[in-house]
Amino acid sequence: MDERSGTRPMRVVAVTYSPGETLDGFLESLATATTRPVEVVLADNGSTDGVPEAAAERFPHVTLLRTGGNIGYGAAANAGLAGAEGTYALVANPDVRFEAGSVDELLAVAERWPRAATTGPAIRTPDGQLYPSARDLPQLSTGAGHALLGWAWPANPWTARYRRESEAPRERPAGWLSGSCLLVRLEAFDAVGGFDPSYFMYFEDVDLADRMSQAGWLHVYAPSAVVVHEGGHSTRREPHRMQRVHHTSALRYLSRRYPGRRYAPLRAALRAGLGARMGLAYISGRVAAGARPRWTVAALQRTGRAAGGRRLQKKG
Repeated sequence: MDERSGTRPMRVVAVTYSPGETLDGFLESLATATTRPVEVVLADNGSTDGVPEAAAERFPHVTLLRTGGNIGYGAAANAGLAGAEGTYALVANPDVRFEAGSVDELLAVAERWPRAATTGPAIRTPDGQLYPSARDLPQLSTGAGHALLGWAWPANPWTARYRRESEAPRERPAGWLSGSCLLVRLEAFDAVGGFDPSYFMYFEDVDLADRMSQAGWLHVYAPSAVVVHEGGHSTRREPHRMQRVHHTSALRYLSRRYPGRRYAPLRAALRAGLGARMGLAYISGRVAAGARPRWTVAALQRTGRAAGGRRLQKKG
């Protein structure tokens, strides 16, 4: 028997770093997101606010796992998933709030796609936008166009192609799904060794999806499941450091796709371009924020299983 039949608890991992009051919202909303029993592991990267400890004392199904320091998102998630049993596990940020039934819907979608290594929900922002969480893997052309123009011209063709925002959201395969809320098939996750711990933060989800895809797995967007993600906690606390980490991770990912002496000039150009963009992000909040989502969720309503999509209201 496994978690699909409701008899074995499904592992839910949240990586915490002084999460504040958002963690209570995460745990309380999780209770209505699934009818299945869950075991929650808080992979804690050195919180100082006492919140993870309090949650572990308050909720009997919550376990605190101290990682030994701020080891990064992917490494902490790996630690939280170690020893997980069953078919699926859920990895999510502690500032996510689940809509009722959302985790059960993710599991239902994953069952319809037996080659789905990861399944991701529609992610709402607190101000009613639909975050573009199901994207193509970044290529040189789309990545450069998106990085250079997205913040000033969100509708540019490179950003639209990369973020797949020219089409209404529907249940479909994607190149990668946001790691802020991700249902993972443990067989696929374990087969590729989990997240690459060399990514401290950002692009660990892109890299994971890339390696899983190379192994023959799929990544399925499930907009019939909805979560709300507040986002921005780490960025607000250390904005310049997070910009540096973001651009460093982007350089690491793209450079690894073009190894060897032959591509040395290309890697140098990538380093210069990303370094320049990072400098602009330090002085401009608009550049740092990047391209705003093009869809709102005012008309987001549940639809049938076959469509798996939503009626949405396009922004003008």
